[in-house]
Order: sequence, then structure tokens, then C-alpha cells
Amino acid sequence: MASEDNKKLERYLIENFEWFHRHPELPYEEVQTTAKIRGMLTEAGIEILPYLLETGLVAVVRGQKNGGRTIALRCDIDALPITEEADIPYRSEETGKMHACGHDFHITAGIGAAILLQEHREDLCGTVKFIFQPAEEESHGALKILETDVMDDVECIWGFHADPTNAVGVIGIREGYVTAAVDRFVIRVKGTGCHGAHPDDGIDPILTSAAIVQGLQSIVSRSVNAFHPSLLSVTRIQAGTTWNVIPAEAELEGTVRTMDRKDRLLYERRVREIAMQTASAYGAEAEVTWVAGPPATYNNGEMAQVCDKTAKELGMETVPEESSMGGDDFAYYEDKDTMQRDIPGCYVKIGIGVGHPIHHPAFCVDESAILPAAKYLAQLLTIEKRYDANMSR
Repeated sequence: MASEDNKKLERYLIENFEWFHRHPELPYEEVQTTAKIRGMLTEAGIEILPYLLETGLVAVVRGQKNGGRTIALRCDIDALPITEEADIPYRSEETGKMHACGHDFHITAGIGAAILLQEHREDLCGTVKFIFQPAEEESHGALKILETDVMDDVECIWGFHADPTNAVGVIGIREGYVTAAVDRFVIRVKGTGCHGAHPDDGIDPILTSAAIVQGLQSIVSRSVNAFHPSLLSVTRIQAGTTWNVIPAEAELEGTVRTMDRKDRLLYERRVREIAMQTASAYGAEAEVTWVAGPPATYNNGEMAQVCDKTAKELGMETVPEESSMGGDDFAYYEDKDTMQRDIPGCYVKIGIGVGHPIHHPAFCVDESAILPAAKYLAQLLTIEKRYDANMSR
């Protein structure tokens, strides 16, 4: 790609990145964002597939060389309910909303990769689908895409995320698990209310809840293999309305994060057992609601090696990608239980300059990262290789 063409594309991508940043939209509300993406892709002559999605879209670049396979790239598009504090001239114009997770970067780098492939489709063998997915921050936006048949012919899928822990030009790569399965639980403890001066007249749900919290923390230390990463956090306790009355009910809420599938099932069983049996021991009752989120993201070994090789060929530095107990619904695309077949996947981190962490109100992307990211993704998507699905677990 000629130097002048590079500069022209970079200016175009940065200009539109700033537009996306100024106009953040929350999960399932990405109407303007979707329209903007559609306009940019259409202007570049890129085909939009006719899926009836309320927000988000799928585009396709069809290679003109014979043969090949169908692969996909996932780019998430939603923002967060955070008031921006970044000191930049293109700050969010939407009160209480901002792209604090880099999805504006994901959109722009994905569009840049699509434009590069479209311009060189005569050299492309196979088909590349670009999934601009809504509502990743709600953890289930991928399922909206998967209600369509978009993945029926896809052989492998790539994902990426902005990384504020690394400099521009650095790619974080790891084989194996890179994000955790994310589950939520709610425990409602039912006791008997009474006056605070006469606790013997009732059954205290607060005391019961405290015992449940203590018991839940024993799961990670006594029920799970010590070499398996996992955690349980109780993040909300709510009970009572005044200082001298023991309430009739209390409610606990929290999250479980696991990498191993068996551990995920174990946690759900033990949370239910501990909550219900502890409550019973205190004379109370407990009702447990378990809300399953996305599974753990697992990087196919062969794909991770290709990511590393491609980065080095482009003069980029690679570092080990940190495993995270955070989650990403990218995992649904490669999850055998969801897809009913094995689809190899790989999810990498792209350095955007060292700065504030994701979901921080001062989070910011170094714009010089956009074009290199687009080129890196385009190069990954042109590799004519089939990956062994058996390396996906």
C-alpha cells in the first residue's frame, strides 16, 4: 500500500473514529452507530448481508481467487453508561455515556480491515464476514447475531480488544483460556421480622446472610482444584429499612468466574447447597436464582501461533496476553454447547497506548493505533489455512 494511500486511509479512519467516540450508544440502542457503519461500508463497495437485526450488522468481502474458506471477525459496537473525563477534543456528546471500553476502536479497525480486503479482493482466497455486534457489555449481544444463520458456514472466528496496558504496535497473544465464564447469582433469604430488642421473636435474615457469605467463600478454597483459576464475589447485600427492626428478608447478589466447564457446574451446585442448607440451619429459607452469562473464551493454539507470526511479519512486538477473570461474549461464537459444533477461535489484545484501564471515565485510545490494527487484522484474515478444531479445548 503506497505511503499516500496509507495516510489517506488513516485520516479517514481517525475522522470516523472520533465520530463514533462522540456519539456513543448503549447496548441495543446502537441505531446511529449501525447507520454510520453501514454508510462507511457501502461507500467502500462492501456487501451488507440482509439480516433483520435491530442494531448491528454483518458485512462480507468475497475473494476473487478460487477456493478458500469462510472466516469471521467480530467487532463489538456498544458503549457504557459512564460520564467521560478524558481530556480530548472529541469527548462524548452524550451525557452519561462513553466508549470506555474501546469499542469505537474495534469498529474503526474492523472497518479499516474490511476496506483493505475489499481493495485487494483479487488476491483474497475465500470469504470474510465482518460481524459488527451489538450489546457486548450486556454479555448476550452475540446471541442476537447467532439467532441468524451467519455462522453456519464459518470455519473459524477472530476477535480482538483494545489493550491500554500495552503500547501501540504491541499485540498480546496467548493459547488457551483468556477470559472467564461469567455467571450471576441472586440469593433471597426469608426469615421472620421482629423488633431489634427481641431477636428471639423472629428469624434474622441478616445473620443468616452473613453465614451464607462466609460459606460461599469456602468453595474456591475447599471445593475447586487449586490449579484452576476461579473466584466468587458477593457484591451486594440489601436488607432492612431502619435501625431497630430486624427485617423479614435479605438479598445477596454476586458473580462467579470460572475457566473450567466442570468448575462452572460445581459452583452453581455448591452455591445452591450452601445457601439453602445454611439458611435451614438458621431456621430461615433461601431461594437461589442463577443467571448464566457467556462461557470462557479459549484461544485455539494454531490460530494463536498465526497471530504471533503475523504480528512479527508486520514489525509488531508480541507479548503474552494476560488471562482475565473478566468475560466477553465472543466466547459464544466458539462454544460447542451454543454452536453445536467446534469452531476454532482466537481473541487477541491490541495495544492502544498505556493509560487508564477499560471502563475508567478517563479511558482513551491513541489514534495512531488504528491503522496498524486494521492492517494486522486484514493480514490475519487473508491467511489461507484451516485450523484443527481439536486444539480448541
